[in-house]
Amino acid sequence: MDCYVSDFQEVDQTQLAAVGGKGAHLGELSRIDGLRVPPGFCVKTNAFQRIMAEAPSIDDPLNELSRLKPDDREKIRGITAEIRRTLEGIAIPDDLAAAITRPLARLGGQAAYAVRSSATAEDLPTASFAGQQDTYLNVVGPAAILQHVSRCWASLFTERAVTYRLRNGLDHSKVHMAVVVQLMVFPQASGVLFTADPVTGNRKVASVEAGFGLGEALVSGLVNADVYKVREDEVIARLIAAKPLAVHASAAGGTQEQAIEPERQEQRVLTDAQVLRLAQLGRRIEAHFGCPQDIEWCLAADEFQFVQSRPITTLFPIPVAGDAENHVYVSVGHQQMMTDAMKPLGLSLFQLTAGRPMYEAGGRLFVDVTRGLASPASRAGLLQVLGKGDPLIGDALETILERGGFIPSLADEGPATTPSAGAPAAIETDPAIVTELIGRSQASIAALKRDIQTKSGPALLDFILADIRELRRILFDPQSHQVFMTAMEATWWLNEHLQAWLGEKNAADTLTQSVPNNVTSEMGLSLLDVADVIRPHPEVVAFLQRVNDDRFLDELPRLAGGQAARDAIRAWLDKYGMRCAGEIDITRPRWAERPSTLVPLILGNIRNFEPGAGKERFEQGRHEACVKEQELLERLQALPDGERKAEEVKQMIDRVRTFIGYREYPKYGIVSRYFVYKQALLEEAARLVEAHLIRTKEDIFYLTLQELHDVARTNQADHQLIRRRKEAFLSYQKLTPPRVLTSDGEAVAGGYRRDDLPAGALVGLPVSAGTVEGRARVILDMAEANLEPGDILVTAYTDPSWTPLFVAIKGLVTEVGGLMTHGAVIAREYGLPAVVGAEHATQLIRDGQRIRVHGTDGYVEILP
Repeated sequence: MDCYVSDFQEVDQTQLAAVGGKGAHLGELSRIDGLRVPPGFCVKTNAFQRIMAEAPSIDDPLNELSRLKPDDREKIRGITAEIRRTLEGIAIPDDLAAAITRPLARLGGQAAYAVRSSATAEDLPTASFAGQQDTYLNVVGPAAILQHVSRCWASLFTERAVTYRLRNGLDHSKVHMAVVVQLMVFPQASGVLFTADPVTGNRKVASVEAGFGLGEALVSGLVNADVYKVREDEVIARLIAAKPLAVHASAAGGTQEQAIEPERQEQRVLTDAQVLRLAQLGRRIEAHFGCPQDIEWCLAADEFQFVQSRPITTLFPIPVAGDAENHVYVSVGHQQMMTDAMKPLGLSLFQLTAGRPMYEAGGRLFVDVTRGLASPASRAGLLQVLGKGDPLIGDALETILERGGFIPSLADEGPATTPSAGAPAAIETDPAIVTELIGRSQASIAALKRDIQTKSGPALLDFILADIRELRRILFDPQSHQVFMTAMEATWWLNEHLQAWLGEKNAADTLTQSVPNNVTSEMGLSLLDVADVIRPHPEVVAFLQRVNDDRFLDELPRLAGGQAARDAIRAWLDKYGMRCAGEIDITRPRWAERPSTLVPLILGNIRNFEPGAGKERFEQGRHEACVKEQELLERLQALPDGERKAEEVKQMIDRVRTFIGYREYPKYGIVSRYFVYKQALLEEAARLVEAHLIRTKEDIFYLTLQELHDVARTNQADHQLIRRRKEAFLSYQKLTPPRVLTSDGEAVAGGYRRDDLPAGALVGLPVSAGTVEGRARVILDMAEANLEPGDILVTAYTDPSWTPLFVAIKGLVTEVGGLMTHGAVIAREYGLPAVVGAEHATQLIRDGQRIRVHGTDGYVEILP
């Protein structure tokens, strides 16, 4: 057709830059045999660019927009209104107007059309932009169509579209607008078809939403839709909604709402036969595009017509098993307290460290537990271990098993290997065992630091791969494993027996306060000591309040007391600087790399605590544990057979207090080695940048360790691969990983099977006993924490990096966690009532609300 206009039949997905996402998808839909798509054409982006060139006055407002943040709503509103007024006020040149209106003669000059925006950053696999730009229905006549094309161009700069681009990191000046002009369909019914269940993610279940008339009633939320679910040519669920009104075309142009007669309001919109026919057509569309689709459809004269199809961008990817069998995958991140997306270098290194098969999906790692669930010999033990770690994972797996048919049943291959329910295996309660294990680990890290300095190029990668074997040897040392398993099993034994004998719930929580050799809890208390050094020097405190970059340590010695402050911070970083949020991902910035992250924590400690608070807190916890131990032993001795019971409990208490602190050390050893690797790899990356093999040092984060080895060996790098990995990572960051995922793509949600809770309570797992009330501080980024004494921290998850915050709070609520995850261990050691695994806590609890945390019974109340 014209250089400014293309018919749908001339368009395919390769022309997204010319016709936008909506136009490209309509062109593809038009190519599918047997599919009805109302005819139309696209006004291409070069027409929009020509109009933009007529308005140089909007360059300054566009530049100003690019500097704003998504929350600058008032400024965004004002600037976008100005840009839209400018664009809508530009007269379309005659030759361009003729090009746009020429196809109308063929399609029907006085017919009704839908005029729809089609941006180049729209209907993409990673960002749908659904509803961000404008659509106009029942537009009649060339003049009206030209007017509405102008409005569509201007709608690229609606407040909502600009905010969406800011949140997704898209440059306003690089996004262009095409416009779709399509013959109107006047349907008896319309709606949306999802070829995968948008709620559960199940790729084998299609979901149909349907209403009477045009789809605008559903899109705008005026009425609820009928919902039909289809699996394997069977309608498996029907939810028929009351539909008091519908939207229809108006005789004067545009649309209008019309009331539906009372007797029709609760009638089905579609028959089962129509639902099945629609689902079959949807599967053909999905097959054409190669991924699950969100499809807009209309039903007119008993024929389905399709006016849009776009990828469903919210589905979590399915791990690739390479076969057609059913699989069940469990999230590694929920067990490691790191549910954020990881970059490829971090994923590959953690997999090598773990030394077991893992599957990668959406920037996260999963383990396949299908075989363990299929075998009766291993099933009970697997459910017990995973259920103790995270009850929601355990319940999700139980849910899958209860359905039947998904997991095949395998014959037993040997005796069951379920963990012992009795007392743990005997190990001598000797503190020297822990001291020796820690000493061996430290000596090995010192040797690593010494030996890695001489390595570069392929030899460096070979050295790191060899050292990972040393890391695994230390990590899976039988004695190391026996120490912390002995402590964990003794903890469970104490809780079980003391509840049975004395009615004490979670008694071990108090008994494990202030234990020796807990490197993570010591880290938080040591930062209180750093505050003690700085507090007497007001000039240093004032300087720290103005810090905004990571070079502040070099400036401290110029101030009175600054040298002592710098020495204290550097000494702390020497011991703990390899840690950070999400530390199992080697690519995340460490505290030693970004020491400014610590400044708000130090200032909070100066403000909230008196000198000596670190030692005082530790001694207070040790005293409370000692008092609790004496109380329990005295009560036990008064029972029948009390001497024996007291003796057994005393043995278990000693065992727990001697060994439970070591529970935190293996991870400290891992991240200590990771930081040594990272420093060496970044030096190697600087060499690769200098040799023009990669563009920035951080490019290596988007390669696996083996791929980086190949780059160092061959002096060749795949820049397109790195670019694709960066784009994929940005999309993965927006996804929420499920605890349990099936090969059908279904995210199976577990629950807590309890009916003993107050109305409105959030249920979770009790991990640290006690009840506390206070102000909820909902914090998702540790760097933004501004806590006051008595606050209760509410967050998605905590790893060891959050420990410095624990000294300032009096309770903890997390969405992810288990009995022995790091947040739970540290909460018990600090004596903080804590509930973990409280799903959606950061959304259901508002920052500043008063809440009551029941750490003994495992629930949270939101108070008036």
